[in-house]
Amino acid sequence: MAAEVVGSPVRNIALLSISQALGGSSQAILISVAALTAAMMAPAQGLATLPVTLMIIGTALTTGPAAWLIHTWGRKRGFMFGAAVAVPAALLAATAAWIGNFWLFCLALALFGASGAFGQQYRFAAADSVPPALRSRAISWVLFGGVLAGFIGPQLSALSKDWVAGATFTGTYLVMAILAFFSIGVLSLTRLAPTVKRAEDRKAGRSFAQLLRAPQVIVAMLGGAASYAMMTLVMVGAPLAMVFVCGHTTEEAAFAIQWHIVAMFAPSFVTGTIITRLGAHLTTALGLLFILAAAVVNLSGISVGHFVASLSLLGVGWNFGFIASTALLTSSYRPEEAARVQGLNEQVVFGVMAVASIASGLLLQLIGWQSINILAIVVVTAAIAILAWGQYQSGKTASA
Repeated sequence: MAAEVVGSPVRNIALLSISQALGGSSQAILISVAALTAAMMAPAQGLATLPVTLMIIGTALTTGPAAWLIHTWGRKRGFMFGAAVAVPAALLAATAAWIGNFWLFCLALALFGASGAFGQQYRFAAADSVPPALRSRAISWVLFGGVLAGFIGPQLSALSKDWVAGATFTGTYLVMAILAFFSIGVLSLTRLAPTVKRAEDRKAGRSFAQLLRAPQVIVAMLGGAASYAMMTLVMVGAPLAMVFVCGHTTEEAAFAIQWHIVAMFAPSFVTGTIITRLGAHLTTALGLLFILAAAVVNLSGISVGHFVASLSLLGVGWNFGFIASTALLTSSYRPEEAARVQGLNEQVVFGVMAVASIASGLLLQLIGWQSINILAIVVVTAAIAILAWGQYQSGKTASA
């Protein structure tokens, strides 16, 4: 059952989509340049993905507290606080790039991860603000803001990387601080659906143990985790493989990542409709098939064209898999269980992502780019089998 809406759903979704575009631009910048920044000052090249991994760990560790704060303070105040955390994170990253301090850069990205934990909740705010039949479309439209991010982020990183002489990317991280300020302003205009704020009310409903035995909850979480983790495994390693293994330029790597980010969010225009027609289970499986296809393309060649095609398929796969899994999850809990389920889901998804991120850099060193893609194919195949089981269990429940 949808929560009571305070403001116009269209207005709120539009504002959340704009904030998604601003926050997503910062994420796009980090995807484009964080590993390259780290590689210039890391004690060992194998640690180049550590800052990005710490960002994901920061998100994973903060998702529970973020959900609690959002449901205690209210969505508007919680989201504004999350956006504000990105300001000192960006200033720390700029300082680290300026003085060449790898460990300070790691701290900055961990803070970015904490900020991102709040932004990940935008999709739940949208879903809880509309009738159940419109949830998948609301989630899609909020994430559609990432299309602008896909163009804005990489371009900003390319334009600003040399603004500070002798300190590559310092200016880029200063730009991210400005983006965070704009996001705070946009979020201040929202009037979002109320949350269940009283702790005693949120204790009602199923326990964690009961939720973890519910097939619909488990399948939704695993679908989201597989989509995000396999996207991360390939995406984090791709710029490093392009530049350090295949000999492509930094600009070519940024170009490939730009189209990956566009592909992550552009399908949002139609993803909600696809979910309505095919169902959340099948749409998630379709997304995983796109990720599998991306790995196959990577195995077929190492030209810039191969990387662009693969990363584009990877983005579309993430979009279908992640949005459909979120839609499936939002239909699996009652309002008093929202904070519990949402927080648990985010910890599982981003915890697995953290493992995939750090594994990407290490596996690139140990077993190579092709083996990473073979691993992705194996994991995705297993995830599709789990989705089929989930669909079967749903059919049994419906016929009972």
